[in-house]
Amino acid sequence: MIKKKKVDFKIKLKKGDKVKVISGADKGKDGEVLKILRNKNKAVIENVNVRKKHTKATNEDPGGINDISAPIDISNLMLIDPKTGEPTRIGRKLVDGKLVRYAKKSGEIIS
Repeated sequence: MIKKKKVDFKIKLKKGDKVKVISGADKGKDGEVLKILRNKNKAVIENVNVRKKHTKATNEDPGGINDISAPIDISNLMLIDPKTGEPTRIGRKLVDGKLVRYAKKSGEIIS
């Protein structure tokens, strides 16, 4: 039986967001969110936390040693502000009856 980890807070990042790594071995790197793993509280970021994966040859894939992006904890990531290009925290507010995300540094709405 696989035990699932309970996430007690709202994950404010979404697929397609530009983020910066703020701690860990890849500190300072930035990239786009490819996938969010909600149960594990992790995200896969392109060209961050790159690992080697050995794959067996199939009819479609020649196999070999490939580079893949491994998941990184969400607490080590910050959204990049679309206005200033700096890391920022994310807030949520009501605009026209819809809850939207916004960058706390500049107040810019994140689409």
